[in-house]
Amino acid sequence: MTENHNEIENREDLLRNLHEKCRNYRYHHVIMTTHDGRSFDGIIESVDRDHMKVLVGEDIMEREHDEMDDRQFYGFPRRRGFRRYRRRIFPLASLAAVALLPYFLSYPYYPYPYYPYPPFYPYY
Repeated sequence: MTENHNEIENREDLLRNLHEKCRNYRYHHVIMTTHDGRSFDGIIESVDRDHMKVLVGEDIMEREHDEMDDRQFYGFPRRRGFRRYRRRIFPLASLAAVALLPYFLSYPYYPYPYYPYPPFYPYY
């Protein structure tokens, strides 16, 4: 009996912790993993006690003319893609993990001295 009680308390603690994490990540781009192994990326819109509304991204490819698909001129074929976001509702009990989507910032380029040169440039 005590094992079941401890298991229920642990599950409630995990659910409470996940709810708090989702509230902190609201309006951020996150990766979500469900208990059945599926993963989604999206933007958390709102969090209730039991559910979470997420804008899930879908990749949409633009269909070009059929005759243009056969002929490619400059290198590899490239199709234009778009990203559409649709609202989906996930129950918090079905989520296994939520993590922020990492965005890497590149270092700024070395400052190039544009013409005309700065005032500290030596005289000719």
